[in-house]
Amino acid sequence: MKFSSITLLLTAASSALTVSAFTQSSAFGVRSQSGLFMSEATEEEAKVSKKNKRLQFMKDDQFYRNGFKDVRKDVEDVMEGQFKSKLVDDMKENKHIVEREGVRVHLASDFGFCWGVERSIALAYEAVKHFPDRKVHITNELIHNPEVNDNLGNMEVNFIEKTADGKDFSVVGEKDVVILPAFGASFEEMQLFNEKDVEIVDTTCPWVSKVWNTVDTHQKKGLTSIIHGKYAHEETVATVSFCEDYLCVKNMEEAEMVADYILNGGDKPAFMKHFKNAVSDGFDPDTMLSNLGLANQTTMYKKETRAIGKMLQKTMLEKFGPVDAETHYMEFDTICDATQERQDAVHDLVVNAKELGLDFILVVGGWDSSNTAHLLEIPQLSGIRSFHINRAECITADN
Repeated sequence: MKFSSITLLLTAASSALTVSAFTQSSAFGVRSQSGLFMSEATEEEAKVSKKNKRLQFMKDDQFYRNGFKDVRKDVEDVMEGQFKSKLVDDMKENKHIVEREGVRVHLASDFGFCWGVERSIALAYEAVKHFPDRKVHITNELIHNPEVNDNLGNMEVNFIEKTADGKDFSVVGEKDVVILPAFGASFEEMQLFNEKDVEIVDTTCPWVSKVWNTVDTHQKKGLTSIIHGKYAHEETVATVSFCEDYLCVKNMEEAEMVADYILNGGDKPAFMKHFKNAVSDGFDPDTMLSNLGLANQTTMYKKETRAIGKMLQKTMLEKFGPVDAETHYMEFDTICDATQERQDAVHDLVVNAKELGLDFILVVGGWDSSNTAHLLEIPQLSGIRSFHINRAECITADN
């Protein structure tokens, strides 16, 4: 393929780092489809205590969320060597542009790892170094970045196998170390590990735990949580483990289906068939859609989440009137700032593509990364030629 003089490179999930990852405050939260069940407890206890139980787990001496200072400097050096780029530094100093041999590359104004991801990587690396003689497991990919996960594999971290019946935790033995990834892990998984004699290293992004606090508020107020997210995504799976009644909508179209059912009723079996994998056990749309709270998967479009929120608010106004609507609907802003900043940066490039003379937009990130997928959709929806790669090796002389 012959390239013109101006192209664009957008790094979505791999590039320069700062040392802020090692100094930021930490937070915690969990969930994942594991086929596990809670310890026996009354239904009423479960409704009010999941968050409190999680906080109790976090106080255990075998639970770590602030890293390990004894190996921090070594990990900082390793991460600088793996992820820092002189080329990127040069581009940042030159208005995010580099030109070589007639090819001009524009780098998005916001790109690369957010501090939450940097923190997650740092904690995982520190755990491996701090427990050199222990078997270390991780409940999922740390993040959706192949190089980072390959690095952990090379450090002999065991990725828990997923089977048809859920995750196989039988390989986790006493005194082993278990890393919880940036997406979090389920309440049930966390409870299981708390009952085992293992060390737990929590790398959950604080923005994710912020969403969990939101659905906990929904629960206390007797609201059904409407989750704007992909029901099978690790983060959403984690979030719904802290809900009692919930329904996941992946986009505005599905949210409109919910709004229409609230206002007009409809074909209940058809509604439940469509959302069969995206609702809580025993969900009844006839009784569980009158009091709603909105939350989201942190990597979704902020504009779409806000649009869904406005539509649901309007729906409740129409259903219950202006006086009572506020008692039937609640929402908090749980969108990750870094996610929005990167989406805005791509949007700016799309808007200015003609002026910049861009031939195409290149998005770099994991194939299974929700963040990367949404970044790619922005130019595609605007008719801008765009490509997605997960590694530099995807670019060869033949393409």
